[in-house]
Amino acid sequence: MYEPIRTKPVVHRMGATPADYPHSSRGEALDIQLAGHLAALLAVTDELGLDEGAAEIAAQVARLRGDQPARAPRHSPEDTAVLHQRAHDLAARALLVAASRADTTVAILAAERMDAHAAALKSSDLAGAL
Repeated sequence: MYEPIRTKPVVHRMGATPADYPHSSRGEALDIQLAGHLAALLAVTDELGLDEGAAEIAAQVARLRGDQPARAPRHSPEDTAVLHQRAHDLAARALLVAASRADTTVAILAAERMDAHAAALKSSDLAGAL
C-alpha cells in the first residue's frame, strides 16, 4: 500500500536559488524538440537519398538551431519501406510540435514530408503485392 513520505528530503542544494541555473521557456523547449525531430527526419531523408526534401529540412533545422545540421553519409538502404515508415513517423512528430509552437512553415513542410513518405509506402505496398 502506498504511504506518503512524511520526512523532509535529505539532499539540499547549497545556495541554490531559482536564478542559479538556466531555465528555458516553453517556446525554447519546443524549438529544441522541433529541431531534434527535424534533425532525425533529415538523417532518414539523407539515408533514402531524397535531396530536395533534405535541403528543405536542413534549412529549417539551421533556422531553429542557428547552425547547419550534421548530415548523414548516403548509402544504399536495404529496406526502404522501413525507412519511409520511420520518416513518416518523425514527420508526424515534427508536425505535432510545430503545431504546438505555431510554426506554420515547419508544419507545412512536415505535412508535405508525411504525404511523400505515405505515397512511397503505398507504392512499395503495391509493388510488393505484384
